Amino acid sequence: MPAAALIIAAQNLMPALRERIETEGEVLAFADTEPIQALQAILEQRPTLIVLERLFAATPRGAALINRIKSDPQLGASEVRVMSHTGDYTRQVVKPSVIATASVAATAIGSSNSSSGTTAADEAPQETAETPRPRLDWHGTRRAPRHRVRDGVEIQLDGNPATVIDLSTVGAQVISPTILRPNQKVRIALPNDDFVMRFRGAIAWAKFELPKSPSRAPQYRAGVEFTDADSSALDAFCSRYRE
Repeated sequence: MPAAALIIAAQNLMPALRERIETEGEVLAFADTEPIQALQAILEQRPTLIVLERLFAATPRGAALINRIKSDPQLGASEVRVMSHTGDYTRQVVKPSVIATASVAATAIGSSNSSSGTTAADEAPQETAETPRPRLDWHGTRRAPRHRVRDGVEIQLDGNPATVIDLSTVGAQVISPTILRPNQKVRIALPNDDFVMRFRGAIAWAKFELPKSPSRAPQYRAGVEFTDADSSALDAFCSRYRE
């Protein structure tokens, strides 16, 4: 039987938080150092209630977990609350979908004919590839035309590989398994035919992500601003590797 609730909090705050959860059924508990294990349990159990302790919810990993739950239509019946262990703060950050909740209830009573054509995906708000984007993003790294590049193009940041998503003569969007922080100065290396372009840059923005595929590790998505790159060489590189 699926768990009724799942709690994520620091070990020393867990007992106080559990006392404030009023629910019938099994309650799963995970330390704030185990977001990947917690996500795996959420995907498998699909608990009705997911509680994040307030201090954990304010961290990049907590925010990434909330966004991951929001974007998954299969978790449309789950409610996500942020609560303090002292009981002086509680906030519903993800509201369960009415249709998704009804679908889960129908499944629980053994209804085998419940395909009404409407799913949690119809109700759960989610970003799509078709969502229009402004030409200039608020991070300020798109002062030049940005080109999406082919799969497999990598850049090195301080010697660590990062996958390039899109690229311009003044910056790039990358995905990195290594921690990246805003305002971090980086040494950049970009392979180009028989030589490697080397220049300096800085991380303009960064966010921690939990990919939907359980086989993929956590990652950082970041915008890199170039400071002393050869714009002509970068323009030629963009033309060669753009989609």
